[in-house]
Amino acid sequence: MSHTDAGAELDPVHPLPVPPARAPGLTHAEVAERLARGEVNDVPVRSSRSLAEIVRANVFTRFNAIIGVLWLITLFVAPIQDSLFGFVIIANTGIGIIQEWRAKKTLDSLAVIGESRPTVRRDGAATEIATSEIVLDDVLEIGPGDKIVVDGTCVEADGLEIDESLLTGEADPVVKHPGDQVMSGSFVVAGGGAFRAVKVGHKAYAAQLAEEASRFTLVHSELRTGISTILKYVTWMMVPTALGLVVSQLVAKDDDLKDSVARTIGGIVPMVPEGLVLLTSVAFAIGVIRLGRKQCLVQELPAIEGLARVDTVCLDKTGTLTEGGMDVTELRTLDGRPEPYVRQVLGALGESDPRPNASLQAIIDACPDTEEWRCVESLPFSSARKYSGASFSESDGESSTWLLGAPDVLLPEDSPALAETVRLNEQGLRVLLLARAGRELDDPAVASDVTPAALVVLEQRLRPDAADTLRYFADQDVHAKVISGDNAVSVGAVAAKVGLTGAAVDARRLPAERDDLARELDEATVFGRVTPQQKRDMVGALQSRGHTVAMTGDGVNDVLALKDADIGVSMGSGSEATRAVAQIVLLNNSFSVLPSVVAEGRRVIGNITRVATLFLVKTVYSVLLAVLVVCSQVEYPFLPRHLTLLSTLTIGVPAFFLALAPNTERARPHFVRRVMRYAVPGGVVAAVATFVTYLLARHHYTGPQALDAETSAATLTLFLISMWVLAIIARPYTWWRVLLVAAMGAAFLVVLAVPALQQFFALKLVGTAMPWTAVGIAVAASAVLEFLWKWVGRRFPD
Repeated sequence: MSHTDAGAELDPVHPLPVPPARAPGLTHAEVAERLARGEVNDVPVRSSRSLAEIVRANVFTRFNAIIGVLWLITLFVAPIQDSLFGFVIIANTGIGIIQEWRAKKTLDSLAVIGESRPTVRRDGAATEIATSEIVLDDVLEIGPGDKIVVDGTCVEADGLEIDESLLTGEADPVVKHPGDQVMSGSFVVAGGGAFRAVKVGHKAYAAQLAEEASRFTLVHSELRTGISTILKYVTWMMVPTALGLVVSQLVAKDDDLKDSVARTIGGIVPMVPEGLVLLTSVAFAIGVIRLGRKQCLVQELPAIEGLARVDTVCLDKTGTLTEGGMDVTELRTLDGRPEPYVRQVLGALGESDPRPNASLQAIIDACPDTEEWRCVESLPFSSARKYSGASFSESDGESSTWLLGAPDVLLPEDSPALAETVRLNEQGLRVLLLARAGRELDDPAVASDVTPAALVVLEQRLRPDAADTLRYFADQDVHAKVISGDNAVSVGAVAAKVGLTGAAVDARRLPAERDDLARELDEATVFGRVTPQQKRDMVGALQSRGHTVAMTGDGVNDVLALKDADIGVSMGSGSEATRAVAQIVLLNNSFSVLPSVVAEGRRVIGNITRVATLFLVKTVYSVLLAVLVVCSQVEYPFLPRHLTLLSTLTIGVPAFFLALAPNTERARPHFVRRVMRYAVPGGVVAAVATFVTYLLARHHYTGPQALDAETSAATLTLFLISMWVLAIIARPYTWWRVLLVAAMGAAFLVVLAVPALQQFFALKLVGTAMPWTAVGIAVAASAVLEFLWKWVGRRFPD
């Protein structure tokens, strides 16, 4: 409720109250004084980690520390070619830093575009400034959808209702009066007013929450959590195995110390899947950059992954299926009043609301205000009650109270006007009822005693890209649910125009019990007359059925549902509150960008699953080879240079291309299980086959050069099996994937054929019998691998 005369004094000449003076705000001199004292809202709003944090996160990792120590040792005891793995790690780390820095710059530039700019009064004039420029005692103007950015005290209230649910959990809006406290982190749902800032910067109640909410993060993601779990298990396996290998090579074998150290390091280094975390970060970062070019601000990195897992999208009609603007197409009078009089009433109602919504703005454009009507009291529109109103003093001295809102809320079910409304709604038109109230505006039952005066017919503008976007979701088995506060029949007609079929359901008749509500949601597609709390309940009901839910919206009535959804998507032109709680903001307000976000998420998840298998096959065979060496008390078959070569050709280079390739495969859960079910059998087969070749070569070759020949034969077997793993991972084949696999094979042949490279990598195949035996073992192992891969796929389906 709003009283425009609240706190005013009566003019002795006129019976109507005189509005109180507006709070003028600070002068520029007062602002300068507060800036000098540091009383400014200097909380940093960051969309990403700082450069120092990026460098620290990419350089100072557990595995970099392990490999760094081993690299330094290798530099002292072995030739430079055995130290190549260290240079690869440096290059990988540099790539990771550069890509995330690029993503940071993209995010920061987008965050500036999407940043809210509150309105403050300075020197008596209203001006927009950045949030970080607010100083203590500034007077800030607020209206529907505005977020309260600092703590303050209300100085003006015009029907001001503030939602504090993000702070207190209480969903009901709180009516504010002058003198009441307003808290940062809350937002306006109805009315308007102004407040004076009393706590700014880090002293504000929600300053830390705001900073955390707007920070670019790399956490709370199934993909990254899964990789962390895998790395934890790898560490557990690696530590005892590496210790056993050290003892075996340095104590049990009486060989050259430097060679023993080099082979020990050669056994430990490949156990570390050092490139897996890097590639995940790079894939996410490049996804952010690609989406940034489409004016899509990803406020939290895992949102890319999350939207790819979504199977249900809840759409608010206004702002997603339709554009914000509307047009008044017809005015139908109902009680015999002349149309010019009705237009005067509508114009006065429009003037009474300082922050009109889209419907009222269309009425203002069609019905200009007249000075013959003076607003005495106003009731701003609220999504919960579905109407607004005002009391006027007309030029002839008569007073009247008028309501403007949903016909099916203001009229009884048997009203003839309601039947006419239904016919218009069926054409996809939006209809508002203008009615004269028989009670005072502050009467709680004011809507129960009204006389219909006119139907205002509005036409909504459909988004040209809505139909194609919904068709894409349907093709991808993502269910779309239209959830709107508008009339159900009208919403259903609009939905039908963009390709969504099925009867529209009036949400007022939906059951409150969660299981029953979930059942209704599964059966229907379009819902009208949904209250903000019902939107939240619907999201929860869908999630209770195991659905991953995305919610799109742009108004304050969407905030609660956006906050609870797995992924919240806000339009850039939406309210401050929706942008604050959403993980993804479409800065150009284009609904058609959503398929790009889904596709980017699927690319990241699908490709990282592929390359994770490559990395972990290497980890498994490295650990198992070390165990076999320890148990057999033989020299470790490889020097670091051999495994650097194999890792580069069969994992490093291919994984980089595979991780960034297009991939439209739908995201599936259980990342760790899906990766390990292939990595374990692949690694076991590779280790056993390689070790068999190595043992046969030890019996076949004799003499001082025998160890090099044995290593070369084992390297050949391991390379061929690793190539087969790569060939499996690269499926389904495209021309570039075939070319990629062939190029890696050709590169290895070049190493074997060029004498200088042979010497550099200590690879030389001696004779013909053992090399062909190595090839035969690799072929047999690849056949076993192919069989196991198919068997695992059938035995443990997705």
